[in-house]
Amino acid sequence: MDQIHRKYELPHTSRRREEIEWSIHYAFNAGDRTLPRVLLVGDSICNGYHAQVRERLLGIANVTFWASSKCVTDPDYLRELEFILEEYPLDLIHFNNGLHSLTTDRAEWEAALRNTFRMILDKLPGIRLMWCASTPLTDPELTAQAVELNAIGARVAAEFKLPADDLFSVMNPLDRKEFWCDKYHFTPAAKELQGDAITQALKPFLNTTGNADPEAFRRGTETGPDGALN
Repeated sequence: MDQIHRKYELPHTSRRREEIEWSIHYAFNAGDRTLPRVLLVGDSICNGYHAQVRERLLGIANVTFWASSKCVTDPDYLRELEFILEEYPLDLIHFNNGLHSLTTDRAEWEAALRNTFRMILDKLPGIRLMWCASTPLTDPELTAQAVELNAIGARVAAEFKLPADDLFSVMNPLDRKEFWCDKYHFTPAAKELQGDAITQALKPFLNTTGNADPEAFRRGTETGPDGALN
């Protein structure tokens, strides 16, 4: 397939990389073509809830996820994303970017998000693409920044007539001491709630027929305390 990410890169970005940049990518049931495949795109929050989503979609859809610290304004973001898009046939993409972009220039972030959606839709004509709002934090000032980015994201998603998964509104009413384990991340109970909410958002766009195989989910899904797969 022709690489098209360079067509959508910003001509300039003021984004400075974090001290540690990372990417985590898993494709489960990689050889199966009998079920639709969902791609979850996000950051460490996605890395936290992907197992819960996968469990709930058992027998309905296979799951790939890509979690990264990169902001959409990073020069390498689209290059990495394009590789993920090419790897396996995809039917539905659940897309989030934002918590690593809280201090990113808003105009640049909006332009990069718009270009990212354009690249996905250009690369995969007919793909079902869903935008997901970033989750709140324990710090009110940082949460306000997430709200600001979510408003931009919702506006851009509406331009493309994309369905939205408002995960922020699901989590925001919850008690920070009970459902957050640090400033950004969530307890196992919160991840279960996220898994429920995301699956509910995805199911209307998936073929809900299929045969469940519990062992297919359990294989290779033991996780460490930070949600990373071992």
